[in-house]
Amino acid sequence: MPEFWRSSGYDLLDRRGDGMLGVTDAFLAAYLARPEMAPVPASCAAERALHKALLADPRRMVTAVNVVVIKDRDARENYEVWVRFRDWLVKHETVERAYLALFRAEAVPFPALFVDQLAAVILRGILAAGDDPLRPRAGEMLYRAQQISIGEGAILAADAETVEMHAKTGGLGDLGRLVVEAGTRPRAVELDILTPENASLYWTRSDRFDTVLDLSFARPGLDALCRVLEGWVRHFLAVEVAIQPVQQISDERWSWHVGLDGEATAVLNDMYNGVAVGEERMYRVLSLFRLEFRDPAVMLPRVAGKPVYLAMAMNEAKRLRLKPQNLLVNLPLRSKT
Repeated sequence: MPEFWRSSGYDLLDRRGDGMLGVTDAFLAAYLARPEMAPVPASCAAERALHKALLADPRRMVTAVNVVVIKDRDARENYEVWVRFRDWLVKHETVERAYLALFRAEAVPFPALFVDQLAAVILRGILAAGDDPLRPRAGEMLYRAQQISIGEGAILAADAETVEMHAKTGGLGDLGRLVVEAGTRPRAVELDILTPENASLYWTRSDRFDTVLDLSFARPGLDALCRVLEGWVRHFLAVEVAIQPVQQISDERWSWHVGLDGEATAVLNDMYNGVAVGEERMYRVLSLFRLEFRDPAVMLPRVAGKPVYLAMAMNEAKRLRLKPQNLLVNLPLRSKT
């Protein structure tokens, strides 16, 4: 199995016998090496001392006094956020428990970026045993926003941050930014669309997030996303589901649905309640799915044996931001793991 998503920190975690990822000191300390946390020449003595102490013992207690004496305001805020994140992980012992607990809490105690990073490392573990590069590319969609392009019968998803970077710099980094600021149009940069024939190129570029996935109906990219979503549910909830794309919902027994993002949730709610959904909103729906439980006995009795319909939709700016937690907290299970 080729390596991928090296930046996720997966190799720093304890891969436990139950399949969960145990939180380690090495994983916690890795955040201290990030540019937001590492001391700079202007850092005060108190900041340097705290950073050194935490590198030696990432679980060391940090008091308000330890932080308030740091002179730089941004540095103080960074340590406050990191400590909340660290304490949440340590409290829940595994990354999976920490992630799932976030959506049962009254409020998420740290920025969404950290939530996405947890999703990434969990997905890295889920996908570790596979060899289809389309699946990790589809997995990116669960923690990175996608910019959607529709044309010539294809629905293409590119990493939104990468697209924005190319738009600003032409893919040339700081040099490209200077060219743009000077009023000169930079050269166009083509992002490769993954197909079964060229998909192996993904392995060496996985941390660059610069490949495009075709999400058109009956294409391998959409199938790969279905398999990733199945693995996501299996890993967290220990239930087997089968997910397949459908072109429409024609079901008089429609009893349950889950939107994979905010836009899709609103559309499905309106469709279910008989509220007219305009052509423009329907255009934003990129795919519908039918989810079926392998064992209906795990479902709520009133919907046992009936399918669950899913949808994903882009917003007005053609951006897709999946909320994979919806599949963990909104399925009709008798009891939730």
